[in-house]
Amino acid sequence: MDKKELKEELSQFIYQNRRKIIGALVGLIIGILILTIGFFKTLLLCLTTLLGYYLGMRWRFEEDLKDFVLRIIPERFK
Repeated sequence: MDKKELKEELSQFIYQNRRKIIGALVGLIIGILILTIGFFKTLLLCLTTLLGYYLGMRWRFEEDLKDFVLRIIPERFK
């Protein structure tokens, strides 16, 4: 088996098992965080990350920013 075949097989394996690999990496990172900074700090970090992700998904940045700027700018400059 040459390098090209090995690379193709490896990329195919990663593509077919990407969710398992991502889950394993997330588990590894959380485990390292628990060992280094402690359980409750890791839990707080995970909760704030999930909250930020949720708020980021719900917030329409362009429209909200446009509305915010239009409220701040005085009428004479519009």
